Amino acid sequence: MICKILRITLLFLGFQHCSSRECVDPLVSGLYASSFLASSRYNFLYSANFAKLYGSSGWSPSPGDRQPWLQVDLGRKYRLVAVATQGTFNSYDWVSKYTLLYGDRPDSWTPYVMKGGNSTMPGNWNYHQVKRNVFHYAFTAKHVRLLPLAWNTENGGKIGVRLELFGCPYGTKYPNHGSESVKPSYRSRTLRDHYAINFKTLEQDGLLLHSEGVQGDVVTLELKRGRLYLHISLGSSMVHKVNGRTTLTAGNILDDQQWHYVTIKRYGRQVNFTVDSQTVTAICKGEFSHLDLDSQLYVGGVIESNVPHLPTTPNFRGCLENVFINGINIIDMAKREEPEILVNHKPMTFAGPNNYLQVPGFFRKPRMFVKFKFRSWDYTGLLMFTRFADDLGALELGLSEGQVNVTIFQPGKKKLQFAAGYRLNDGYWHTVDLAARDNLMTLTIDEEEGSPLKITNPFTIRTGDRYFFGGCPKTNNTIRKCETKLNHFHGCMQQIYIDNEQLDIDFILQRQWGLSSPFDDVIYRCTPNPCEHEGRCIQSWDDFICLCENTGYKGEVCHMSVYKESCEAYRLQGKYWSGNYTIDPDLSGPLKPFEVYCKMKSYKAWTVILHDRVDGTKVTGSTVDRPYVGNVNYWNASWDEVTALANTSMYCEQWIDYSCYKSRLLNTPNGRPYGYWIGRNNESHYYWGGAFREVQKCGCSINQTCTDPKFHCNCDADYRQWYSDKGYLDFRDHLPVRRVVIGDTNRTNSEAQYTVGPLRCHGDRNIWNTISFVKPTYITFPTFKPGSSADISFHFKTYRDNCVFLENSDEQLRNFLRIELNTTQNLAFVFMVGDGILNVTLRSPMPLNDNEWHFVQAEINVKLARIKVDWQPWAVRRFPGQTFVTMEFSHPILVGFLGIRLRMNGVPLDLEGKVNEEQGIRRNCTGECLNATIPCRNSGQCIEGYASYTCDCNNTAFDGFYCHKDIGAYFEIGSWMRYNIRKKPISDEAAWANWIDPHFDNFSLGYNDTADDVEFSFSTLHTPAVLLYISSFVQDYIAVILKTDGSVDLRYRLGLITHKYQLTHRNLADGYPHYINITRHNRTIKSQPIVEKITLVEDARFDSPKSMFLGRVMEIGDIDKEIKRHNAPGFIGCISGVRYNVYAPLKALFRPNETDPPVTTQGYVSESVCGAFTPVHGYVPWEADPWFVTIGKKTPTPPPPPPPPPPLRRLVYKDKL
Repeated sequence: MICKILRITLLFLGFQHCSSRECVDPLVSGLYASSFLASSRYNFLYSANFAKLYGSSGWSPSPGDRQPWLQVDLGRKYRLVAVATQGTFNSYDWVSKYTLLYGDRPDSWTPYVMKGGNSTMPGNWNYHQVKRNVFHYAFTAKHVRLLPLAWNTENGGKIGVRLELFGCPYGTKYPNHGSESVKPSYRSRTLRDHYAINFKTLEQDGLLLHSEGVQGDVVTLELKRGRLYLHISLGSSMVHKVNGRTTLTAGNILDDQQWHYVTIKRYGRQVNFTVDSQTVTAICKGEFSHLDLDSQLYVGGVIESNVPHLPTTPNFRGCLENVFINGINIIDMAKREEPEILVNHKPMTFAGPNNYLQVPGFFRKPRMFVKFKFRSWDYTGLLMFTRFADDLGALELGLSEGQVNVTIFQPGKKKLQFAAGYRLNDGYWHTVDLAARDNLMTLTIDEEEGSPLKITNPFTIRTGDRYFFGGCPKTNNTIRKCETKLNHFHGCMQQIYIDNEQLDIDFILQRQWGLSSPFDDVIYRCTPNPCEHEGRCIQSWDDFICLCENTGYKGEVCHMSVYKESCEAYRLQGKYWSGNYTIDPDLSGPLKPFEVYCKMKSYKAWTVILHDRVDGTKVTGSTVDRPYVGNVNYWNASWDEVTALANTSMYCEQWIDYSCYKSRLLNTPNGRPYGYWIGRNNESHYYWGGAFREVQKCGCSINQTCTDPKFHCNCDADYRQWYSDKGYLDFRDHLPVRRVVIGDTNRTNSEAQYTVGPLRCHGDRNIWNTISFVKPTYITFPTFKPGSSADISFHFKTYRDNCVFLENSDEQLRNFLRIELNTTQNLAFVFMVGDGILNVTLRSPMPLNDNEWHFVQAEINVKLARIKVDWQPWAVRRFPGQTFVTMEFSHPILVGFLGIRLRMNGVPLDLEGKVNEEQGIRRNCTGECLNATIPCRNSGQCIEGYASYTCDCNNTAFDGFYCHKDIGAYFEIGSWMRYNIRKKPISDEAAWANWIDPHFDNFSLGYNDTADDVEFSFSTLHTPAVLLYISSFVQDYIAVILKTDGSVDLRYRLGLITHKYQLTHRNLADGYPHYINITRHNRTIKSQPIVEKITLVEDARFDSPKSMFLGRVMEIGDIDKEIKRHNAPGFIGCISGVRYNVYAPLKALFRPNETDPPVTTQGYVSESVCGAFTPVHGYVPWEADPWFVTIGKKTPTPPPPPPPPPPLRRLVYKDKL
């Protein structure tokens, strides 16, 4: 390394080729114990020298160490590419997060910063597994320091580290140019170049490299305001008006006295410019591919007077090492030139709320001189504070709103305040120069001596004995203490002078006068710009925000579009009026939103885009060899944006009209076309409006209306009068029209005029791109490459309790995204993108497996991860500052679930293109329930499955696969059954509150008490009997009575009056099954064919139902005499399928789902279906049949479903509402 000002002229010698092996050598395992150093140790068994990967112990600091660190001295400089860590062997000690510092010296450090400005590296999750972090850019260092940030605390765990660094010796790896070589010559002419240079400096501006040629070829590498600019020209020509100068920019805040690595690679016109980890690629302007340079290349500055100078760029001041120009080591040549000039300036970082720097001063001097440099992103912060001697007051320099504020405090007087500078919180170095004496103070910012701030108010200066920079200490009990209302300063300072004496930073750190860091770790978080879609980035010390105004996007990084993707999407959202709308066909994709006209219809929305060829364009003087080419320029949208609209629409059309006077068009039937149009993908099309695609015909040929039937176009007849060929082009994949080519208007009197109508499209083929999964399978799509931000949206519906919707990962599962349904109400977004496995879970108040469509949106970026469903609020997980998100996947996207339509980063995935019936992937989302061979019977609910369906019979009185099996009982003489509906009556307060609010106090009957639904079937030969009786805690009751003559009556009492209805006069005591169904809604009772009305004065509620009796009424209390008259000797026979609202007493008796069902029986009551109709035995799928046995590899073919049973004598009383 050479550390000096380089102002030299070097001969450009030529090329040489060197090879290099892979740079992955382990560097720590072979070091001696003396190479390890730590802030402390737990005991001698946990010393720093035990911190080697796969070692038998590990390093742990003392429990009282507030700022632990582990340091490794590699002995020489190495190029480092990766680090690996473990916890302490056989323990609960490991570090889960840490920061890595590196440097050439043990007192000057640079933090390693990952992509996105994150300096926190992920660590271990147990003691034995190795966590390897590969640096996204290699760096050079002799010393490495590890700072633990988080560690395991469970089971008594503490900090524990074993580590290994991987790299190779620095200085042995040369740029690999290739096999080409050129002999030395006076001038250099190259097709490819490879430049490499390492530098560090404190200056914002400086010229690093420069060379030029007589033909205008130039290569210049210069530093401007802390950024690197590469100017390259492969030649310019004033004759042909060719300006070949191309400028590339990379890096930021490169004047931080840390090493930066620059590589320039060129092949022909393509240039790759790399600074540290940032690479910029460009194609050189002009048409030349060789770089022709003179014999001299200047490194560090152009100093010869007879060479064109760069007047605005000073010569470089700083350190250079390993400068290679096409394989030539320039530094070896430079060592024999200028004497060395060392740089002694060392910046200080104030990063935390407790950082400050306290330095001594000369006591009681009548003059004060303070000078320093600073840089920061924060708007406010204390720069310097000092208290005067003899209690004369104090002086404060602070940063406020980007200005330097000077405040002078005097006892008993009003404080004096002044401000200087403008926008000084821009992250660049700024100089503050303060000079003061009695009644006069001068403040100069950035050495602008022409306009210093002068303060001439009366005050007295007697310097104090100490100065505080960056903040005030917590323990501040001295007489001349530091007092301020400003925040602590966040930023860097350097070159601090007190009374014209420069501070020795090393000496101050040794004496521990303050808390700060001896390195400059200011990070420019806005380069490259993390804000997408041209969002404006502004930053603070440890974070950034994106301003998305006027971009058309929103979100933390301006990723999500604020507009809909099409006019159809606006229509479906409820926008039914025509007008101008802004659409964004690719949503969060790279294309910009643009304005269109939406013509809204009740069933579709037309999108209309105008252009500059809507009015007719006249054409003359064109030939087939030199044709006229008319470009179609669409308004408000680029060609890519218009193409995206057409690509996502269901249908598009565009009118095209060619009017001719002795001017041929397609030259049909067999000639070479004179005219044609160019559409999508720059493809030429030789058919005209109104014709089929690729048939070389016009619309008149299809309609058989051409002027001359020998030709396929009117204009091809070549008559001396005006004709036209026109019609709609409607093949969407060829549209829109991009150009019109006309080539037969050069003959005498030949003339043509063409018109292209606006592009009109409707529909959105991504609105309903839907499939169903009916088997345990999945589909794949190409790997998702989202960059640093991702958004996913889809619709789904299902009955499943849990599943995985989609997943994308890499081979080692170190990076993955997954969206899954954990439970019926929990939707989880699980990811691992740089800092372990994390998730954000949305807990829905309603079940999501209700077979209704739900819309899911998920987003992740460097700021947060979030997910939402339907109109529920976002579930958000915010990331800490400096988070780095790595979404580099290698596996295909896996999608597998029932009913889903999907977009990822605005790009719709064609799900219907993956339809495969054999694999169980169907178009649309109908499921098995809609097309069930045998539907669920008796009001059973159909539950979707992968390849079949099931029937939920819980709310019915039936059983079986299709809810088709009756559950009945046989009652002997004197036997009865009671089902208890409620154990106690409903209080008046609860009934009133429930009438006002049905959800009051979580009280609910489980059904609507203003409606009743009763159904059952029976068979008997004996009369009379009470078939069914429902009692209450009041006088209300419902009874179905089989009278002596076999007829059936219904008795209803709601309130004061008992109502009697005859359901049938026929004799039903004939031994055959009969079915009865009775329904009531408010005051209307409906049965077939009877419709009765209860008087309005009566209550419409069946209050406090108590018990339901079958066989015989055994209720205690006052019973209607008509019930008593028919109650003896009781029902003898069969009764089946009994249900009252949600209660099924026989099912509770014979199929109990609780340990103590509310059922009481007396006498002989046995299960029987003698009172039911002949059951329908439907086909049971083999996977649900416990008796199914596979024979060989063949699956038995299920029998066809049996025909429905023959009609029996049945009586139906059923509500038809």
